Amino acid sequence: MKNTRFDKSKLPSRYVTEGPERAPHRSYMYAMGVSEAEIHQPFVGVATCWNEAAPCNIALNRQAQAVKMGVKAAEGTPREFTTITVTDGIAMGHEGMRSSLASREAIADTVELTMRGHCYDALVGVAGCDKSLPGMMMAMVRLNVPSVFIYGGSILPGRLDGKDVTVQDVFEAVGQHQAGNLSTSDLERLEAVACPSAGACGGQFTANTMACVSEAIGLALPNSSGAPAPYESRDQYCEASGTAVMNLLEKNIRARDIVTRKALINAARIVACTGGSTNAGLHLPAIAHEAGIDFDLDDVCDIFRDTPYFVDLKPGGQYVAKDLYEAGGVPVVMKELDKAGLIHRDCMTVTGRSMGEEIDRVTRQADGKVIYPVDTPLSKTGGVVGLKGNLAPESAIVKVAGMAADQQVFTGPARVFECEEDAFEAVQKRDYKEGDVIVIRNEGPAGGPGMREMLATTAALSGQGMGKKVALITDGRFSGATRGFCVGHVGPEAAHGGPIALIEDGDIITLDAVKGEISVDLSDEELAKRKANWKGPRETIYASGALWKYAQLVGPTKYGAVSHPGARKERHVYMDL
Repeated sequence: MKNTRFDKSKLPSRYVTEGPERAPHRSYMYAMGVSEAEIHQPFVGVATCWNEAAPCNIALNRQAQAVKMGVKAAEGTPREFTTITVTDGIAMGHEGMRSSLASREAIADTVELTMRGHCYDALVGVAGCDKSLPGMMMAMVRLNVPSVFIYGGSILPGRLDGKDVTVQDVFEAVGQHQAGNLSTSDLERLEAVACPSAGACGGQFTANTMACVSEAIGLALPNSSGAPAPYESRDQYCEASGTAVMNLLEKNIRARDIVTRKALINAARIVACTGGSTNAGLHLPAIAHEAGIDFDLDDVCDIFRDTPYFVDLKPGGQYVAKDLYEAGGVPVVMKELDKAGLIHRDCMTVTGRSMGEEIDRVTRQADGKVIYPVDTPLSKTGGVVGLKGNLAPESAIVKVAGMAADQQVFTGPARVFECEEDAFEAVQKRDYKEGDVIVIRNEGPAGGPGMREMLATTAALSGQGMGKKVALITDGRFSGATRGFCVGHVGPEAAHGGPIALIEDGDIITLDAVKGEISVDLSDEELAKRKANWKGPRETIYASGALWKYAQLVGPTKYGAVSHPGARKERHVYMDL
């Protein structure tokens, strides 16, 4: 029995299903209950990051079943597989965080290897936590197969004493507890209710930021990122995603037809206007790299600077992902951006329609509470801005959402720490002064290795009431839940001999998010002298295994901390082999 809708002779799965020589391969299919008709249909990989590590991944298994129903209804044969996730909330504040960014590469690599090894024709990726979202999208673009992304959904907010609470509140409560301003019993009350359901962290932290990106870039169905993970309505989006990928396969619309430079600009807009995570400055260049598009941190920051911030989400604002969904979600935000002429309307989406056509179908308006009208924004520039100067020649990035203009300039003496643990210990002991610029180095992609996030340290500072009284810079990263004047992605990193490796206690550092500058009050001659005396990168304890391998391969933060040459060096296209 042959499927008449699709020509298998032109699809990768022909290598495992067609012809007498593939009889052994087909026998494996029969062993799994696949029918003869299903064997001769297109094979669709349904990739999830399901695991029991954290609530963001726990519901993905259920959602994958709904995706498979949609694929089957549209005459495709779904083949479910899983890949890893390292969940930042669990990995935060200890050695485990080194695995986080490296896991993004592992996710993209393992999805690619599974698709290649089994010759699947299309891909639906279901992801729930920070690195799994960009990792899955990177795999889609790398393979350049017809692809649809679906987010696992956000967690519901907890409630305590009549107020919404999130895991960010728990991290900050640790600082309050250490400062003696919160009792152990009150901390235990908070931790018990802050995360009441399945789903990813509810504020506009990295997972929800990249979920918004998936819609804005065109790889996800409109409004599919909004519904919280526990909502059964998510299954309808999942089923529709399975149907949508079969439509893309029939029309031969591939991931790189969708992910263009214009689409990446649209994606950067959604990050800026929602006050999204600084980690998007890492992930958007990495996705671009998979398509062979020049789009680095400078490009991202230029777009952030030109985009108003008008969606009031935590950590800088008041609301969580569930509130954004109830206010109309990403489609309403895109509609507001479009009113200001900030959207490339001609970009293709996974619906088979253009972004402009999708925006024109949106009937809801900004509510003025969660989503402000674009002409009366919270601020005229994006919630995330780029910085550059003699301390970061290759750029740095800071989230300013929720910060007043007079809080966006900071000058103070450097207080230098060689790693996050040293800084966290000093913060716990209050071994720092108001007005200090805390410098945490050797935490970059290669030097860490793994480019850890510093949420434990920044949350402790906020909990001590010092979040606005000191600044912090690092060649590592910050969580999407970080707030305060915290500058990350300082490049070149210390391990590569960047100026951050040369800073000494007492050097005067100036951070200016209004002008986009980051500088240290040292002459070029002094910096050159210190560089000549620099003893080289700090030795780490990771001399073998996955983190050693990552440290050897990883490139500069500015270009997304990627680990392979990308599409520019390609000599074949997987779909056309």
